[in-house]
Amino acid sequence: VQIDMTDAMRFTPSSLAVKQGETVRFVVKNSGQLKHEMVLGTEKALREHDEAMKKNPDMEHADENMVTVAPGQTGEIVWQFTQAGKIDFACLQPGHYDAGMKGAVRVSKVAAAKDGLKPVVLLAQATPAAGEMVDGEVRKVDKENRKITLKHGEIENLDMPGMTMLFQVKDPAMLDAVKPGDKVRFRAEKAGGAIVVTDIEVTK
Repeated sequence: VQIDMTDAMRFTPSSLAVKQGETVRFVVKNSGQLKHEMVLGTEKALREHDEAMKKNPDMEHADENMVTVAPGQTGEIVWQFTQAGKIDFACLQPGHYDAGMKGAVRVSKVAAAKDGLKPVVLLAQATPAAGEMVDGEVRKVDKENRKITLKHGEIENLDMPGMTMLFQVKDPAMLDAVKPGDKVRFRAEKAGGAIVVTDIEVTK
């Protein structure tokens, strides 16, 4: 499916119909002069993510349900729609969602949907108190650039919903103790405009 994004804060098309169980490759083109992105999710999740982006506009994402595209460039999302109903999509660059840059995919139910497929909506996770360690999973370790990609639950002290994100680390030695696939607990804080992992430990 070809999707065009413009500086008029619109997706073309903004409404799509698919069948439950179908896998769709979205080819997303940015025809504007501003950076845009396409993020799939529930309306509630998109609103939460939009608020997090307003507070942390320099966040680097690594979620499978989204693509950020520079002006004149094209990106892709490949997604399997496992649940019938409506899945929203939006641009969450600050101000774009409020300007109406959103759309929806309507997923029609099929009689014999396959079991065990990847759910479209992430499961809600327990909310930790501010400053507490947060549960996560290591997706990628980049020692050269002192960065780590973590899938995590809500980080309350940063007012950030659960997502997959690229973090800087306070001490590069932290990256020697973890590898992709590890279940971890970590603490993240804002430092100099960036979000930095200050503590991390592998859980059993």
